Amino acid sequence: MCDLPFGNVEWEKLSIFLNLLLPKLPSPQEEDFSKGILEAIDLESYRAEAQTKVAIQLEDADANVEPVPVSTAKGKPEPEMDLLTNILISFNEMFGNIAWKDADNVRRQIAAIPAMVAKDEKYQNAMRNSDRQNARMESDRVLQQVILSIMADNMELFKQFNDNPSFKRWIADMVFSFRCH
Repeated sequence: MCDLPFGNVEWEKLSIFLNLLLPKLPSPQEEDFSKGILEAIDLESYRAEAQTKVAIQLEDADANVEPVPVSTAKGKPEPEMDLLTNILISFNEMFGNIAWKDADNVRRQIAAIPAMVAKDEKYQNAMRNSDRQNARMESDRVLQQVILSIMADNMELFKQFNDNPSFKRWIADMVFSFRCH
């Protein structure tokens, strides 16, 4: 609303009247303007129309058509498999400074963890049917159960899993990226 100059008495009277009248008027009803828009558009009357014609000449030679890459959004990417030796090398690079009392036993148990997690039915279901975030949550839950189950066999591994966040994250990442076929 704009302010009116009060030099004109008629405008001032009209302004007071309209300011008192406005609250007494009914509110306008808001309509959903998108209602019926799809019915109003006749999509059947649209058609593809050739605007130009271009003559192309293909070489007269044998050719191969490359397959659609599977890394696109429509293709299913191949799971990234890593050799056990590479997993252990990665582990040793990151956690070689930990003085394990029985390093061979720890390596053996770490190598067995992904397969132990992969046996869980809820984990398998989450990996097949859930989005990445929910699959990760289920993977971490099953990993926690597996670590607790091997706690009696190797208290050292359990201690590092509970006390060393980077060790716990490394195992969680390794287990989540492991695909069992």
